[in-house]
Amino acid sequence: MKILLRYIKPYVFMITAAIVLLFIQAYTNLALPDYMSDIVNIGIQQGGITDAVPLVIRKSTMDKLLLFTDSSSGSAILKNYTLIEPGSSKSSEYESLYPAVKKEPIYVLKGSLTATRENLSSLLAPAWLTAGVLEKARTGNSKAVTGMPKGTVPSIAGIKKLPPSVRRKIIGKITDSYEAMGPKMVTQAAVRLVKEEYTAIGMDTGRLQMKAILQIGLKMLIYTLVSAFAAVITGFLSARIAAGYARDIRSGVFKQVENFSAGEFDTFSTASLITRTTNDVIQIQTLTVMLVTMVFYAPIIGIGGIIRAINKSSSMWWIIALAVGILLSIIFAVYKTAVPKFILLQKLMDKLNLVSRESLSGMMVIRAFNRQPYEEERFDRVNKDLTGTMLFVNRIMALMMPLMMLIMNGLSLLIIWVGAKQVAASTMQVGDMMAFMQYSIQIVFAFLMLSMMFIMLPRAAVSAKRIAEVLNTSPGIKDPDNPLPFAEPFSPSVEFRNVSFRYPGAEEYAVSSISFTAPPGQITAIIGTTGSGKSTLVNLIPRFYDATEGEVLVGGINVKDVSQKELRNRIGYIPQKSVLFSGTVSENLRFGSEYADTEVLEKAAKTAQAEEFIRTLDGGMNADISQGGKNISGGQKQRIAIARAIVKGSPIYIFDDSFSALDFATDAKLRRALRSGLKASTLIIVAQRVATIKNAEQIIVMDNGRIVGKGTHQT
Repeated sequence: MKILLRYIKPYVFMITAAIVLLFIQAYTNLALPDYMSDIVNIGIQQGGITDAVPLVIRKSTMDKLLLFTDSSSGSAILKNYTLIEPGSSKSSEYESLYPAVKKEPIYVLKGSLTATRENLSSLLAPAWLTAGVLEKARTGNSKAVTGMPKGTVPSIAGIKKLPPSVRRKIIGKITDSYEAMGPKMVTQAAVRLVKEEYTAIGMDTGRLQMKAILQIGLKMLIYTLVSAFAAVITGFLSARIAAGYARDIRSGVFKQVENFSAGEFDTFSTASLITRTTNDVIQIQTLTVMLVTMVFYAPIIGIGGIIRAINKSSSMWWIIALAVGILLSIIFAVYKTAVPKFILLQKLMDKLNLVSRESLSGMMVIRAFNRQPYEEERFDRVNKDLTGTMLFVNRIMALMMPLMMLIMNGLSLLIIWVGAKQVAASTMQVGDMMAFMQYSIQIVFAFLMLSMMFIMLPRAAVSAKRIAEVLNTSPGIKDPDNPLPFAEPFSPSVEFRNVSFRYPGAEEYAVSSISFTAPPGQITAIIGTTGSGKSTLVNLIPRFYDATEGEVLVGGINVKDVSQKELRNRIGYIPQKSVLFSGTVSENLRFGSEYADTEVLEKAAKTAQAEEFIRTLDGGMNADISQGGKNISGGQKQRIAIARAIVKGSPIYIFDDSFSALDFATDAKLRRALRSGLKASTLIIVAQRVATIKNAEQIIVMDNGRIVGKGTHQT
């Protein structure tokens, strides 16, 4: 699994940038409920007045407030205000804003406070509330508030004349009545009295309220735009990271598979390698997007939401804990149920690819034997297994969303029910209750995002493990640390010295004790029954497999001591099964030599007896060849494959039963052309027809993996 981490290194900077943007996005999203709370608390309930510090206050009202503060607090309050007398030079500046200044003196708040506004509000708020409660006590249920019968409660001005003990008793009784409210609620209650004062002064309180709402709304809009911008850029970065990461993994897997020997291809089926390169990589790509956009974001929003929610109301923490507990229980149940199915899905996907590939590639055989119903049933069985498993997983995932909505709606109802009681008891503001609700939903969503990761992670982990298996598979055939160069001029001889070979995991040798030499300028033919080891033997020359025992020498050097590239540059190989690629005829021929000109192509086609039929194709050398050469015959494919090897111009040619689809006349013409056109090359021909190899200078007869005869056709 660690091998996959090296592919993420080029994207570390982009991941870092995405995380920074996620912090910005989380901060702005967490700030929005706070501003919504301010709109409700300050903009609506408090009429745009933020605290108990009035911008302007009548001198008579200030004198009343100072009765309920000590001398040091009173001095601190007055230090931050300027007294404006009616008819003074400054009064004309304020008459339009504060009409009351025409009749009585007022205090105007200074532009720069000598004390912080928060400290000043903490001094004024209790004084406002005490004065307000005492004023109402004179006309309301005074005994319940002050302990004095109705009609006996003195006026605010008369409070100062009372004996200190009586005054302290009355003020203490009033203070006790709102002490449990908390600082925020005391300030909110005091703000109502500040608003009444503004009305008495003649201020436009409606304009003040609208200004406050617009200011807070503008901040919310800015934060929303910043959050949206961060989300868009993060989404863009996550897509770039995931797509690039998947591209690099696919490239790495493909390059690794290109270096596999035939032994590794025997270990991994073609269908499995295709699934690992496509579907498995897509799973990792999807996980990478979710990692960047969710896994990093969810903890930030979750932890930040918990901190801010508790700051709004620490008494309702248990509601969040209850919701998270229920959510985690559901996630655990889903995890235990769905994860085994996710592991099974990839195996079923492999099986479906295998059945599909076999059915499509063997369609002619299936039709020839009328096995369509059987193949349909086989495909249907695998398809239904995959569909059933996928439906089971998707049903569980579909169940998650209604459950999450139920939890969130239930959470909202519980917060409203508990919060309403606290609002009624004046221990919580309405806006704070709404903000707490928003934070709770954000916290639940954060855990929901993490739960999605826990569900997706096992499936992606299975895919990552399957990809890592390919990447960690060391090719069985490697170049030596210090490869030897071929001698120049190169002598294209091939020699087997007591060579034996056994397939990986096999108990018996496929070929045993093989010794012979294929000299330059001659044809060495290998003939034998099916399964006698002919193809296995020639596959040891280009190192598709390595000999288990003995040595295979090319140009006098052991093939294990030279690089694979140098070795295969000297060999023109035509396999048993002719493999053509989609493209034109010329593109297939240039697979042997990328820069071969038209003259070389035509000469190779003429030698391979392909010139005549190529001319009949629509476009000639530029005629299209479909995938696998499905649009031409088997003999035509073999001739193009032979021409492709000739274009390469190698000193050694291996024809692995590559004349089998040719008629006798074409076979004879081709052999004559090869003998005259490739005089200096070493030709090794594997065949089952005696006519194909009867003119060879050396014929090797094989049976059960051993040489049972060696000589010419005559001897």
